[in-house]
Amino acid sequence: MKRDYLFWTSRRQQKYVFYVGVDVGTASVRAALVTRDGLLKSTSEEPISIWEPQSDHYVQSSTEIWDKCCTVVKVRSQVRGIGFDATCSLVVLDQNFQPVPVIQDGENEKNVVMWMDHRAAEQAARITDTGHGVLTRVGGVMSPEMQPPKLLWLKENLKESCWNKAAHFLDLPDFLSWKATGCLTRSLCTLVCKWTYCPPDGWDASFWTMIGLEDLLENNFSKIGSVTCPPGSPLGDGLTQEAAADLGLEPTTAVGASLIDAHAGGLGVIGADVKGFHLPCEDQPITSRMAMICGTSSCHMAISQQPLFVPGVWGPYLSAMVPNLWLNEGGQSATGRLIDHMVKGHTAYTQLQEQIQQRSDDNIYSYLNNHLSLMANSHSAVDLLGSSLHVWPDFHGNRSPLADPTLKGMVVGLSFSQTVDDLALLYLATVQALALGTFHILEAMKEAGHDIRTLFLCGGLSKNALFVQIHANATGLPVVLPDQTEAVLVGAAVLGACASQDYSTIQVIIRERQAFKPDILKIRVIVWTRLHLSTHFQP
Repeated sequence: MKRDYLFWTSRRQQKYVFYVGVDVGTASVRAALVTRDGLLKSTSEEPISIWEPQSDHYVQSSTEIWDKCCTVVKVRSQVRGIGFDATCSLVVLDQNFQPVPVIQDGENEKNVVMWMDHRAAEQAARITDTGHGVLTRVGGVMSPEMQPPKLLWLKENLKESCWNKAAHFLDLPDFLSWKATGCLTRSLCTLVCKWTYCPPDGWDASFWTMIGLEDLLENNFSKIGSVTCPPGSPLGDGLTQEAAADLGLEPTTAVGASLIDAHAGGLGVIGADVKGFHLPCEDQPITSRMAMICGTSSCHMAISQQPLFVPGVWGPYLSAMVPNLWLNEGGQSATGRLIDHMVKGHTAYTQLQEQIQQRSDDNIYSYLNNHLSLMANSHSAVDLLGSSLHVWPDFHGNRSPLADPTLKGMVVGLSFSQTVDDLALLYLATVQALALGTFHILEAMKEAGHDIRTLFLCGGLSKNALFVQIHANATGLPVVLPDQTEAVLVGAAVLGACASQDYSTIQVIIRERQAFKPDILKIRVIVWTRLHLSTHFQP
């Protein structure tokens, strides 16, 4: 457990300006102290609990999440602003802002329906069958990972214990900014991407009435959000006295309207300077880039000047990530989670752990990557090892572009053999399947009018060299990795910087990052062509 809090007390550094980024992922809370130039001075991390009361039900506690946010932030520095990002999970509170349980006979603290909770698959299918016009902005299919089907499930299954007691339904990123400021203004990122809100018109009352949630219209939609603002907008008067004390910051420190975690990652990488690499996106508009945020799940973020409707892909969303640009969001519901499932569920996993311990190597995947290279006798031939083993990776449904949450996974080509070699090959086949899934998403976006020439990766899986290599090979596109790997935390800190009014807009921050070239903005470019991996480093 990592506990090196964001302390930075050197007198020499007190003259510098800092921003704090807080990222609430699926299984942990992380924080970073970030300089004006985008350099991470320190980071910290704490795990958070996940409960699975029954199949496809995943819940968390907003109380625990906020407590862990306070644990990891404890800053003693000159902080101008703070920004939060989080998974797009659903938080339920009563009229006194106390937790309301989201499981039958559950503890009150278990009040968060996680993003990956698929309990509302039936409700999502019914919403899709309505054919309502709002569905055009989610690829034509309502996903059980979005909030309307989850809300409908709560009303239909937990009416007395949850629905009738609830006074506030918030996306987790908005819960964090409310907890910090006491301000219930919602981020356009969350409402537009996960709730069917559409600026400038706002909520479509006919949609909520059609799906049976007309009670949410009361008091100008107060339960799900009456006031909105773009990401990075300053909220209220900044940190409240209570929140400031809990976080170790000064009261009134600026707080920026939040982002979904994937969108924070996209914001953190998509504007990186790559001049001098002769990449196909060089001297092209930012719309030629796709940000891929790959961790427990993966999100594929592409922006455009005009709205583009992509079947099976979420969006187009205006100003959901970069103000005044349209966002399409593809994704895979299980990537890192799927790889872990395949590796740790294999019969030879215990044997693999024993071999790793003998070599004093605590990283399973770096060991497997090296093992595959030895099996192939050539780094460039690793891909060919998977020629007789094939995985269909939709073990948790297909988010994009098939948009079918009922799909299941499949493995073809298994034998009776149960060796570490077989485990390594299954791992390779899984990574290859995920990369081909990315290629499928890219093709769907291309057919709809996107001109994507370069991939920009961040997130935990971007640290896995084989995962990056296979994606470059499968897509035929160059892959850019920021040398500073915590792009999601940088994106969250950008929100605090914008809220502090040290910068006028998010676009100004992006332009300054593109123009600024110190060592901290080194970019590592990996280009795959004809089974040959070439790596270049910015001088």
